Amino acid sequence: MEDLILSTWARLPEPMRAELSSYVTGFWRVLPQLVFATLFFLLTVAVIRVVQWIVPKVLRRARMRRALVDVVVMLLTVGLWLMGSLLTLTIAVPSITPGRALTALGVGGVAIGFAFKDVFENFLAGILLLIREPFSKSDFIECQGIDGRVEEITIRDTHIRQTDGQLVVAPNAMFFKNAVTVRTSTDLRRTTIICGVAYGEDVDAAREVIERAVKDVDSVRDDVKDVQIFAKEFADSAINFEVTWWTGSRPVDIRASRDKVVAAVKRALDEAGIEIPFPYRTLTFAEALPLTRKDAPPDDDTASSRD
Repeated sequence: MEDLILSTWARLPEPMRAELSSYVTGFWRVLPQLVFATLFFLLTVAVIRVVQWIVPKVLRRARMRRALVDVVVMLLTVGLWLMGSLLTLTIAVPSITPGRALTALGVGGVAIGFAFKDVFENFLAGILLLIREPFSKSDFIECQGIDGRVEEITIRDTHIRQTDGQLVVAPNAMFFKNAVTVRTSTDLRRTTIICGVAYGEDVDAAREVIERAVKDVDSVRDDVKDVQIFAKEFADSAINFEVTWWTGSRPVDIRASRDKVVAAVKRALDEAGIEIPFPYRTLTFAEALPLTRKDAPPDDDTASSRD
């Protein structure tokens, strides 16, 4: 085998043998640097693993929010990878200084930033949302026509489960740029219905009946916030009352409480003999219309016209 290699080497042209010799010499010269760079890279991987294991435990003991813990760990991981890769490159290739590497990385970063503008925009918006936390998991929110419960907030997007069961995955930039209504930011929300009574009824008496009926509903939190009932307007067929009370903040709490209040007010008004009117319509004609009985005999003019 050795004779075959030597004979093959001897048959090679002199320029090629010189080039291969330079390659072999160069490899043996940089081999220690490659070994040291590989060891340093493995050390970087080990340090990152240790950081990913220790930092979350320390931050959770400090009672930091889980979303913020994930952001801190991610930023530390990205920073360590970047620093470790640059140092590994400079160790393996000494001609590449950290300054040159950072310059090349900056130019490449600008190009990549323009190419993946939306991705980085959502990424940064996700970090800011996780840090500021204007809403959290299980909150009911509304933004740009999307209305539902937050199931998950990631670095890039947010998962919203709408009240009809559909899942919407929306980019974080949308929640960062637009107004977001957090429906469950507190435990209570105010809700309102309109109730009308006939013009012939006593307004004060009707108000008292409605107020007692609303306060008797178990989902009405009149122990925290007062029930408010105001005569609102002179409508077409009734005097309308604006009935306002406080209940749970979830959408199902609002719907269930409104259902109970409507039923209770209707029952109380019926028992008190207070009329909830139907719409009345008055028809006015420009000229008087002749009225005749259905069984009345036709007059002479009508009879003659029929003949």
